[in-house]
Amino acid sequence: MSSTFILLCIAGYFCLLLLIAYITGRNADSSAYFLGSKQSAWYVVAFGLIGDSLSGITYISVPGSVKAANFNYFQMVLGYVIGYWAISYILLPLYYKMQLTSIYTYLLNRIGSVSQKTGAFFFILSRLIGAGARLFLAAIVLQRFVFEGLGVPFPVTVATIIALMLLYTYRGGIKTLVWTDMMQSSFLLLGVILTILFIAREMQLDFGGIVQTVKDTGYSQVFFWDWQAKNYFWKQFLGGAFIAICMTGLDQNMMQKNLSCKSLPEAQKNLNAFSIIVVVVNLFFLTLGALLYAYAASKQLVVPERGDELFPFLAFNHLGQFAGLVFIIGLTAATFNSADSVLTTLTTSFYIDFLGQATDDENSHRRLRTGIHISFAVILFLVVLLFGLFNDQSMIFTVMEIAGITYGPLLGLFAFGILTSRIPADKLVPLICMGSAGICTFLYLSSKAKAVWLQGYQVGAELLIFNGIITFIGLLIISRKRELSRLKVD
Repeated sequence: MSSTFILLCIAGYFCLLLLIAYITGRNADSSAYFLGSKQSAWYVVAFGLIGDSLSGITYISVPGSVKAANFNYFQMVLGYVIGYWAISYILLPLYYKMQLTSIYTYLLNRIGSVSQKTGAFFFILSRLIGAGARLFLAAIVLQRFVFEGLGVPFPVTVATIIALMLLYTYRGGIKTLVWTDMMQSSFLLLGVILTILFIAREMQLDFGGIVQTVKDTGYSQVFFWDWQAKNYFWKQFLGGAFIAICMTGLDQNMMQKNLSCKSLPEAQKNLNAFSIIVVVVNLFFLTLGALLYAYAASKQLVVPERGDELFPFLAFNHLGQFAGLVFIIGLTAATFNSADSVLTTLTTSFYIDFLGQATDDENSHRRLRTGIHISFAVILFLVVLLFGLFNDQSMIFTVMEIAGITYGPLLGLFAFGILTSRIPADKLVPLICMGSAGICTFLYLSSKAKAVWLQGYQVGAELLIFNGIITFIGLLIISRKRELSRLKVD
């Protein structure tokens, strides 16, 4: 498959995005930008969230991780379901009752302005690192298989991707993203399903044959019971539940789309449907990984050492031209979907939480909003280049684990606000949150270094829970009894 043909396909895909952006962005005001005018259909949002939760890392790395990790990731996916239900019936009613645009406004009303900015800071930091990691992994694949042969430098590739995202998000905001996310999720899912069908055809497998082949690989083990290991069931299951709560329910990027639904029942239907879809889709990706390795073994192919390179290697070199096209379109969808909404939600959080601007001021702050949007695009570009300096895809998972540390203080802050009636000293909240993140960073690094004092214990997904508990205890220490008269929920 020629690079020119791939570029034409990507260009056609982008033109489709621009068309959707034009249609949805006409006469878009601030209400449309921030909350989609509260008119988003629940099923559109639910389907679009797939792309937000399943980034390029999922698209490339989950299939490639099967050989080393089996299906243990599915333990965490099962935990996600519990987390989504908690969001649906605990957090969403609170957000809708308070009529929030930025969810960190809750911290303003519950504790104070410093706590609001602290929560927003940890969200912005987490999303910049996470989006940068996702975008880097996808961009490096596009660079290696498409743009490198054309002599295009990696920084130009990244800048082009981000510039394209700016073109279709800067005006329409969430109203545009709800529909582009749905389209991109469709292409992402189409990519994985068609690839499974390609492999099944090549290996002459029916449905039963696919199931048996996955079993025969020896990679299909789901449950693990060594309590000291990172893949211990309860670590991953409970960790998955709290990861879902934090990275969806306490994340402006994910919740802004949920808050764009017409009503609370519509938003709940969206999230409940999404919880089921996530289980099915992740099972597809894990199945694809086992089939990719089985296919390579049947053809006696020497596969790349890095699991991240397995899918693109087979798609471009061994599964045929159409399969390569399906892969590149799926990867493009994952690339845009994992980062485009971040620009809008980072803009929203900074605009409201740090600058204290009103979302109903249509004229005087349009330039300010656009400037913030572009500024975050530049910062995201620099973050991706920082990853590029290391040029090591294997560090992506490490970066993502470190990014998970930043959600712990958010978990502690919101849990304290919801579960207690005490008021912490607002000015001391940043110290507690930074201290908790610091302690958990030390614990994480000690685990990576296999420190003797841990006695063989490996820190995994439960680190997020530890972080939240430490933050909660710290807030309890600096708090006092007080009536919640400041909490404006009426």
